[in-house]
Amino acid sequence: MNLVKVLLQEHSKAQTTKIVNYVGDNEERFKELIDVFLAGPYRVTQRAAWPLSYCVEYHPELIRPHLSRIIRNLNKHGQHDSVKRNTIRLLQFISIPQKLQGITTQVCFSLLQNPKEPIAVRVFSMTVLDNITKVQPALRNELKIILEDNLPYGSAGFVSRARKILSTLKD
Repeated sequence: MNLVKVLLQEHSKAQTTKIVNYVGDNEERFKELIDVFLAGPYRVTQRAAWPLSYCVEYHPELIRPHLSRIIRNLNKHGQHDSVKRNTIRLLQFISIPQKLQGITTQVCFSLLQNPKEPIAVRVFSMTVLDNITKVQPALRNELKIILEDNLPYGSAGFVSRARKILSTLKD
């Protein structure tokens, strides 16, 4: 399958499912999807983000060799919301290796605290940070303070997830 061609044909749930089924648990096909996602152009990257997140949800082990590149890609200025949303979404399904926890924590705290970010990006960032606090408990208080400070201004989705996470952060 020519992934670039398929991604440019249409952007739909059916097309996403087609790509996810094609990739399956095949490491080579997953690498091809990663390479297409990171290479661009803009429209291809944006459309590849959705099936990429589902591939990781179904087969989290596939992302391991590519994780550093994916996280570094989040730091690129001007990333489309769908790229950020689906990248952070896929991080929810994996255990972040210790050597990447620092940069992941920094990126997620930055996204979480930015009120201009879409709610989904902020909510997924909350979950990734909550997962990291399970192995880095020193971050629990910082996450708790940020969530409590943002509760009065959050949307229903933000408040719901924040309350759920706050209940797990109680001492």
